[in-house]
Amino acid sequence: MYSQMTTTDGPTIHTRRVRWSWQGQDVTLGVDEAGDGPAILLLPALSSISTRREMHPLMRRLADRAHLVATDWPGFGDQPRPPMAWTPDALSSFLEWFVRQEVPALHATVAAGHAASYALHLAARHPALLGRLVLLAPTWRGPLPTMTGGDRPWFGRIRRIVGMPVVGSAVYRLNVNPPVVRMMVAGHVYSEAQALPVAWWAQKRAVMAAPGARFASVAFVTGGLDRVNSREAFLNLARAVQGPLLVAYGGETPPKSRAEIDALAALPSVQTVMTPAGKLAFYEEYPDETCTAISDFLFR
Repeated sequence: MYSQMTTTDGPTIHTRRVRWSWQGQDVTLGVDEAGDGPAILLLPALSSISTRREMHPLMRRLADRAHLVATDWPGFGDQPRPPMAWTPDALSSFLEWFVRQEVPALHATVAAGHAASYALHLAARHPALLGRLVLLAPTWRGPLPTMTGGDRPWFGRIRRIVGMPVVGSAVYRLNVNPPVVRMMVAGHVYSEAQALPVAWWAQKRAVMAAPGARFASVAFVTGGLDRVNSREAFLNLARAVQGPLLVAYGGETPPKSRAEIDALAALPSVQTVMTPAGKLAFYEEYPDETCTAISDFLFR
């Protein structure tokens, strides 16, 4: 059953819900669709503020050439989420289920941030399933492991504390308070964070405050959702992909993330393109430049 969300600057985006089960728990997820033509799956990044809505700017610009499908990830998005210890296997299982059940004849897949490693993982095992691959500012390691240079024993303790009743919610709220989120957004995610509208901030606060939001959020931040555990393993996934592969990123990508992208871009099988401006969410902030950069690869 579809509901419609009318846009003022492009085609209507249709919203629906899908239900997926994992370890006896039902998970409801939002899915948005727009346009007609070859099917392209859009996978948002994994973060405390990410939802499928960050793909809307691309959807509006590509809908005249393709059928765009954007889905939230389990544990993330704008729906209430079950209190679960989310794992890479859970997210990989969901992605394969979603592709086979909801978009079984994909022309291409566009995956942002941490979603890139999950797309590579699936494409390496099932070469024809995802079609052409476009990775937007691809990453494989969560924020805390990136900052500290690797996994640490206390990351697991953080996950256990945040998962506890009462105290877990309090600790989570301390780490997603407005000053912390604004610092993260301005430092790593958006080039012009000061220009983000009030409605954008309100929508992101609602995402972070959704029931059960803390479980996947802390897993991602502490590296608990890292699909691979080293740069070499990440590169090996890309080496195993048989189809065309494009990496796109913004010219203001933070140095540590840029180092991982440069390593991926050095592979002979990988094509690369850079937009002049933009950090990790360059595709949302500068969608016109992003579409110009990736359209030839997607549709030639």
